[in-house]
Amino acid sequence: MDKNNIIGLLLIFALLFLWTQFNSPSEADLIAQRQQDSIQRVTDSIANAKIAEAKKEVESTDNQIVESVENDSAKIAEQSSLFGVFAPSSIGKEVIDSISNDVFTVYFTSKGGRIKEVVLKDYKKVLLDSLKDEYKVPLRLMENEKNRFEYILPVSDAQRGTVNTGELFFKAEKSSNSIVFRADAGEGKYFEQKYTIAPDSYNIDYDVQLVGLNNHLNQSSDAIKLKWVNWLDKIERSVAYERNYTSIYYKPVDDDTDHCSCTGADQEDASGAKIKWVSNVNQFFNSSLIANNFFKSADMEIEIVPEDAAELKKMVTSFAVPLGGDSGNSASMKFYVGPNKYELLQAYDMELEEIIPYGTSVFGTVNRHIIRPLFDFLSRFIGSKGIVILALTLLVKILLYPLTYKMLHSQSKMGALKPQLAKMKEKFPDDQQKQQMESMKLYREFGVNPLGGCFPIVLQMPIWFALYRFFPASIEFRQASFLWATDLSSFDVFWKLPFELPFGMGAHISMFTLLWAFTTVIYTFYNSRHMDMSANPMMKYMQYFMPIMFLGFFNSYASGLTCYLFFSNIFNIGQTLLTKNLIIDQEKIKRELEAYKKKPKKKGGFSQRLETAMREAQKQQAEKEAKKNKKKK
Repeated sequence: MDKNNIIGLLLIFALLFLWTQFNSPSEADLIAQRQQDSIQRVTDSIANAKIAEAKKEVESTDNQIVESVENDSAKIAEQSSLFGVFAPSSIGKEVIDSISNDVFTVYFTSKGGRIKEVVLKDYKKVLLDSLKDEYKVPLRLMENEKNRFEYILPVSDAQRGTVNTGELFFKAEKSSNSIVFRADAGEGKYFEQKYTIAPDSYNIDYDVQLVGLNNHLNQSSDAIKLKWVNWLDKIERSVAYERNYTSIYYKPVDDDTDHCSCTGADQEDASGAKIKWVSNVNQFFNSSLIANNFFKSADMEIEIVPEDAAELKKMVTSFAVPLGGDSGNSASMKFYVGPNKYELLQAYDMELEEIIPYGTSVFGTVNRHIIRPLFDFLSRFIGSKGIVILALTLLVKILLYPLTYKMLHSQSKMGALKPQLAKMKEKFPDDQQKQQMESMKLYREFGVNPLGGCFPIVLQMPIWFALYRFFPASIEFRQASFLWATDLSSFDVFWKLPFELPFGMGAHISMFTLLWAFTTVIYTFYNSRHMDMSANPMMKYMQYFMPIMFLGFFNSYASGLTCYLFFSNIFNIGQTLLTKNLIIDQEKIKRELEAYKKKPKKKGGFSQRLETAMREAQKQQAEKEAKKNKKKK
């Protein structure tokens, strides 16, 4: 090796030494590296621990799943004897779901596949707080936890021979406007309930189908049993009147609508009739089940609950639902769950509007075909229901004015004869019977009918009784406010009282009732000035006592009615003053009476018959007196 090679090798070793020294880590770098290595070892240890824990959890979960499946399988095996083919649906968890449109939201429960509650969007329920001030909450129907809607299926391999669908858990499939519930029976077999709603409607289409179950059902009947238990809750402020307007209504296919008692417990057995629909009716709302064809039978029962209970009444209906369709295993129905609005119910064209308690016979006819159309017509132009009542009162008074005129004209005739009646009474001061006979002669002589002022009032009675039923039955007045009244379908509260008044008057004072009573006394006083009540003096005081007596009744009645009666009294007073002072000529009446006196009189007539009857009664009385006097002697 020469000198140059040795120098080259030394330079290479020197460069390697310098590069090693330059790139070797400092003491700080060595410490940092040792820390990083420690962290990595801890991280790796935690990760390994988590992986081990996760493995344990997975193994535990797998074990639980296996155990759950094994337990469910054991439970299904245990339930198979009780539920037969429906054992797979006997185990599950209740799930709540809903579908909604513009007017209501319908909530469903998977247990039983039934409606759990219906919330109406356009209506509220009024409650009272501790100070008796009103506040509103959403209005719910069919919401009571004790409600039931369940089929009793004749399952041949079930221990009891039947399976109650209320005990089954259904699987739900929901779309925007429908929901389908299926109770699995295994191998593609199931019991299905389908609910479908339409926009802006209270109608729910309801279809039932049994698929693949023919070999598992007792085929002795072509109908399945359905039991509907509906606890109606208190909705209105006036619970007493709400209770009286609550009942079960039903419509036989070939007969008129009928209903259970409204005031007590009752049962209606329609097992021998085809039934079109059954309706559980509150004062202003109803839940109705309507068959597309008919129910083979229905048994309805109302149970009365204590007044202090949370519920109003218990409704129980048992149906026989016939199966039809292509395979003879389906049935189609409808629910109506909503307000008792006449036009909505009438649109079903099956007398469903008859559930609105407008009354029967002539009173119901007047309400349905006269008062209601008039009110609907006026409501198109007038927003305030109180002003509509005022306009309705005015219209009724105008229509009945001919009768009112006859009544006032007859009263004017009686008033014109009052001086002569007074002289006649002075002539026979101690003989009431003679006074009455002479009075009848005087009336007949001048052509005056003493009952002429009563007949127009009697003819108006159907309208008054119709309105008595109209206001508390019409949902249009519900929670409609006017002046101090917050609900024209219930009593108005002008003063709250810290105690209950007797005779069911409540813990309040109704101002419309007071105004009606006051104006009735004024009107009675004005009208009775020219009336002869000497034959029955008690009538003079009874006519003032009646408004006072009815204070107790009207104080808790619909303020729409007392408002109408108050307006009616105001119009009556106005009509009477105008008619007697401006329209009826009192002097002309006197001339007419004198002219009639001079005319030859026809025999017969009501006055003559009444006079003859009184003369015969006087004769019999005289004979009795004579016999008494003869015995004394």
